[in-house]
Amino acid sequence: MGATASLAALERRYLPPPTRDCPVFAEDSEWIPYVDGVDYFAEVAALLAQVGAGDAVLVAGLQVSPDLDLHGLRDGDSGYRALADVLAEKAHDGADVRVLLSGGVVSGGLTWLPGVGPFRANVEAARRMRGWVPSTRDTGRPPLRDRVLLDWSGALIGSNHQKIVLVRIDGEVTAFVGGLDLALDRHDEAPHDRMRLGSERWGWHDSAVRLRGPAAERVWEVYRYRWGVAAALPRRYWMLSMGGMGVLNPPLRPLTLPAAPRQAPRNAPGTSVTVVRSFNPWAIDSVRLLRRVRRPGLPAAGVHEVFTTLSGAIDGARHYVYVEDQYLKEMPGGGWRHTLYGPLRRAARRGVRIVLVGSGKRDPADGGRADLPAVLTSDLRWRVVGRLPREVRRNVVMYRVRDLTVHTKVVLVDDAFACIGSANFFGRSMVGTDTELSSALVTTGPAVRDLRVRLWAEHLRTSVDAELRPHLEDLDTALGVWRRDWLPPGADPDTWRRAGVPGGFAPTERVLVPVRYSRST
Repeated sequence: MGATASLAALERRYLPPPTRDCPVFAEDSEWIPYVDGVDYFAEVAALLAQVGAGDAVLVAGLQVSPDLDLHGLRDGDSGYRALADVLAEKAHDGADVRVLLSGGVVSGGLTWLPGVGPFRANVEAARRMRGWVPSTRDTGRPPLRDRVLLDWSGALIGSNHQKIVLVRIDGEVTAFVGGLDLALDRHDEAPHDRMRLGSERWGWHDSAVRLRGPAAERVWEVYRYRWGVAAALPRRYWMLSMGGMGVLNPPLRPLTLPAAPRQAPRNAPGTSVTVVRSFNPWAIDSVRLLRRVRRPGLPAAGVHEVFTTLSGAIDGARHYVYVEDQYLKEMPGGGWRHTLYGPLRRAARRGVRIVLVGSGKRDPADGGRADLPAVLTSDLRWRVVGRLPREVRRNVVMYRVRDLTVHTKVVLVDDAFACIGSANFFGRSMVGTDTELSSALVTTGPAVRDLRVRLWAEHLRTSVDAELRPHLEDLDTALGVWRRDWLPPGADPDTWRRAGVPGGFAPTERVLVPVRYSRST
């Protein structure tokens, strides 16, 4: 089915023109978002339960926990089942199971210093999965022995940051992309009060999207490329914790992955989907020799599809831009030509409302003080708000969510465009220093609006009943969540500030913390 005129207009406004390398899938691919790990992991578990001989399970992540139970159980609980045990069982029964773990790129090159970043933990996870014998089968041979690879290719200080789960059952491919790794502390949901960071309350807020139809083929091809690169890497050595040396990747491993089977179109009227990548064109082959090599099969300048898509969508915004992101500041390895501050400034000058939501608690993996200050990050202050006229600054707000690591990488625009993936908002993800994979949607239907309602209700800590839903769906009223003076004329000034205003608003707690311009204000 061809795109309708109104859908075609949304594509032109919010998406870059389709190309052979970055197609747009119009009305033929399913795009279903998941908010937080509980629902997402349950969906993955349900699919894994159906996998049999001749099917496939492909996983890639910054990290994968062999001991993760996808239903949130802990070792010793009745019914507990480790992810590695499930994957080993499926491989034993004849499924094509493969796992790509990110090798810390610095430590992948610094062979004498292998413990930097997540690298050591991933080496140990790979070793355990390769040696895992399924508890449900009578076999002495570990089925994953040659099916778990460490991908330490990439730029000097970057990481292979893509999070992918692909499941092929009877020829049908289901693809997941997003910010969620298959890791123990990702199994969380609102109101995010089940976990602790030390003695303090802590939660993990994240997202993913499920793709079926031709768009899922595209994700498979990205994984196929990644597997081929990782399988061809030299056999680097690493230092065992008790002394001695080990090999990063097994000597015998499948060097290629078959192409995805052609996927039948899905009925997705009024929606167009694209799957977008970030790849730096260069990889560090040996830090000691400072030798760079080109990634095979990529354009000379690299791949910046995420940046092109997000910058174009923000430049097309008319009403609002909503961003959830872990950092909202720059990190080493980015490039100023590939940052999104310019599009944000231009949108604010046009009168577009800019809402930025970030973490109240730092990701423990990043180190440092757990609680993040309720002030604008220096990059937002100097590269966005500080460069706007004072009367325009009111169009930009930022909030932190108390006691929560906001790990989502979500951008929503005008209730018509959504993007979910692994790419953080900073230049490092846009330029491809961290390899990334995201999926964007434009729609004439309610999918983006419904995702916005769910996300904003979660941060408001309120349930959405029949009375409240129309108020959250109404964009003019809902934007008043973030600034009182964004409420429509005549609205009660206590709207979203007091229970019962609007009708049905019943927050269980207040966790949204508005940030100040600087520590002195």
